[in-house]
Amino acid sequence: MTVTGRTNLIAVWALTRAVLLLCVFKVLAVPGPDVTSDVSVIYQGWYEILRTGTFPLDDITWQYPPAAALAVLSPALLPFLGYAAAFFVLACLADALVTGLLLYAGQRPGKRLAGAWVWVAGVPLLGPTAYARYDVMVTAVAVAALLAGARRPRVLGALAAFGALLKVWPVLLLAGTARGRATRAAWTAAGVAGGALVVALCATMPGALAFLTFQRDRGTEVESLGALVFHAARHFGWRGEVLLNYGSVEFVGPYVPLVSTAAMGLTAVAFGWLLVWRVRAGGFRASTPCDAAFAAVLLFTTTSRVISPQYLVWLVGLAAACLVFRGSRMGRPALLVLAATGVTFLEFPVWFSHVVSSDSLGVPLLVARNGLLVAATLLACRRLWQDTVPAAGSRDPNALPAQRAAAKQLAS
Repeated sequence: MTVTGRTNLIAVWALTRAVLLLCVFKVLAVPGPDVTSDVSVIYQGWYEILRTGTFPLDDITWQYPPAAALAVLSPALLPFLGYAAAFFVLACLADALVTGLLLYAGQRPGKRLAGAWVWVAGVPLLGPTAYARYDVMVTAVAVAALLAGARRPRVLGALAAFGALLKVWPVLLLAGTARGRATRAAWTAAGVAGGALVVALCATMPGALAFLTFQRDRGTEVESLGALVFHAARHFGWRGEVLLNYGSVEFVGPYVPLVSTAAMGLTAVAFGWLLVWRVRAGGFRASTPCDAAFAAVLLFTTTSRVISPQYLVWLVGLAAACLVFRGSRMGRPALLVLAATGVTFLEFPVWFSHVVSSDSLGVPLLVARNGLLVAATLLACRRLWQDTVPAAGSRDPNALPAQRAAAKQLAS
């Protein structure tokens, strides 16, 4: 990577992040609902409760694992700023950390700058929502775990466990660890670190596991894949409604529990496929842990009852980690995720009122965004399978694309 390449990337990061900060500080106005209210109202309210040494036991909108308290309490690190201002600055610092990690990794042998560019371009596509939720902090932990995992599987395991206790999904980073010693080291470290942290949080703060009940009772959020059923049904006399329910805008009414159950069933099927892949996979290469994590989180996101806009930050971060490796074939799924991120900014916050109304602008936007995510998921899973699972009946190690390429290099 040339000095010019690094300079250009840093310049683009600085420019785009300055715009994001101007948006969350409300110097620049963004159409639609105020995306910063979660920080200034909800997070700050939790902050006041958490400071007393307990979790928000009476607040059903608290649906996060116990380590999320650390993210909510983090603005205390900058006492000279107000709560919201400190949170936005820390979100920007987490963004800068991810950029630095990807930039550093991209300079190593066999790596490339494409991953850093995916992150630098992808985050601003989501608009100010990227800095108005703590997901960018979780993504920083996940990216650090994956980039460290190639040489230090125990670090991968410990960081994956910490990330899972921030927001669950980073546990999926363990899906693609190489068989044998790496898997034993990573999974053992995850179990030890995660168990120790849970015990510590449960011992020091009451209600650490209350989020499990609140999360169980969620319905079908209006931006999810399953919600498309009700967006269409409203035009044919369906008598449900849209309400702020369990901290998100959800459909409430006839057949909603059925669709929510179907979504959970689809998630179970998706993870069944992931388990089959794990059993059948035989060719792990340098990019496989990142590729597998990307595919797994895509499955988790796309089939979820809730697809909140900030979920796209996870996918952009994992796509970026994949494309650090020259051998990764996740380029096209990554581009689909970037496109979905841009459409997400249009459906929330810009035209969210149209999504809630299920009108002729909101529904096509949602179909486009969710269609891009489905396409990215199917393509990522297909490429992961092709790259790692030998052809049926084949005993030739050169049956895998990665191994064929290596064999050709050796032959030449």
